[in-house]
Amino acid sequence: QVQLVESGGDLVQPGGSLRLSCAASRNIFSITPMGWYRQAPGKERELVAVFTRGGSINYADSVKGRFTISRDNAKNTVYLQMNSLKPEDTAVYYCRGLRVVSTAIEYFVWGQGTQVTVSS
Repeated sequence: QVQLVESGGDLVQPGGSLRLSCAASRNIFSITPMGWYRQAPGKERELVAVFTRGGSINYADSVKGRFTISRDNAKNTVYLQMNSLKPEDTAVYYCRGLRVVSTAIEYFVWGQGTQVTVSS
């Protein structure tokens, strides 16, 4: 069952831009997209940019000044605007959301990922 739907990944040249989108599918429980992670082959998944439950934003140092996370609450969608892309940004980008079952039960849900390739 798909709970988070990602889109926007593509092949771009260094210096180019992309915008990724992540929307929560309909569910009897609330799922709120919280942010983005990425994973390159042979490497661990790492945080890129996320909204915290406290309302602040955390960016990886490697993307500060280049990437911007935003959300549209009406659409329950989170975006990642990526500018000045570098080859080292190449990875599968995953959306992560928070699923609230009750006041006592919460857990994270991962999207299936979208490929971003930066190459000349």
